[in-house]
Amino acid sequence: MKKNIAIIMGGYSNEYKISLKSGSVVKASLDRNKYNTYSIHIFKDKWVYVDDELNESPIDRNDFSILIDGKKIKFDCVFNAIHGSPGEDGLMQSYFELLAIPHTSCKMYQAALTFNKRDLLATLRPYGIKTAANYCLNLGDAINEEAIIDKVGLPCFVKANKAGSSFGITKVYKKEKLQQAINTAFKEDDQIIIESFLDGVEVSVGVITYKGKVTVLPITEIVSENDFFDYAAKYEGKSQEITPARISADYARKVSKEAQHIYEILQLTGFSRSEFIFKDNEPYLLEVNTVPGLTKESILPQQAAAAGISLGELFENALDEAMAN
Repeated sequence: MKKNIAIIMGGYSNEYKISLKSGSVVKASLDRNKYNTYSIHIFKDKWVYVDDELNESPIDRNDFSILIDGKKIKFDCVFNAIHGSPGEDGLMQSYFELLAIPHTSCKMYQAALTFNKRDLLATLRPYGIKTAANYCLNLGDAINEEAIIDKVGLPCFVKANKAGSSFGITKVYKKEKLQQAINTAFKEDDQIIIESFLDGVEVSVGVITYKGKVTVLPITEIVSENDFFDYAAKYEGKSQEITPARISADYARKVSKEAQHIYEILQLTGFSRSEFIFKDNEPYLLEVNTVPGLTKESILPQQAAAAGISLGELFENALDEAMAN
């Protein structure tokens, strides 16, 4: 009997357009002989099922069901393709866990932790995970530019603490530009993190649970045409994403071990994609994404392809793992 699969996409952040693309790729890739797939759009003002003719039907949030032609449809599993809030910060995870509906992302606590760069890095440092020096601010805090520069140096990166896809990020070279960068980041989030610049090779490492085993995917090297791996570099073709990465066997071993270690420390499930920069021959962690992009241009699908895993196999495995647990 075919399983009913809800593919949630959209979300409350600026990443909603990317999420809609990811969700569409998931729907197109899943085997229709095995699954009945339903595109579910989650926005602040509406949760709706959108059919192939773009007709909308409301979601009953009491049990996450839909009504089609008078028939109530419940879901065997949810495929989470929402980047940012509420799909990557623990909100949807906690909702589905309360309803006892399997979902493809990690659990609520892990999602909330990994989405918060400041808290994630603070959690991992005692385990020996190397990170850039950072300085954190909450909206309304007094801003001491001298103290910030003393801590992180110049150039530095000013980032929204809880935002993905490089929204709200600025590379700052001069003290005079620091306040403007802080203002930009605060437009995206009420918490920001300011990090020292790490000059080295940047790589992205996907880790998934595949057929019951934690699996590190082939590493991707990031070569941005822009000053750093910003939104345009990620989604508008302004970067080279080279898989497998052109790094030494020693570098590959170190960063693969570190990415798997992080996945296991945090007790993650489902997809993860960790970003690192090499400094002094060691990988320094930048962030961990638990609902990474799933479009054909996205890094994790590229890595899966290099490992001989098709999109259909990647997504079906995620559903199998979720329903098995």
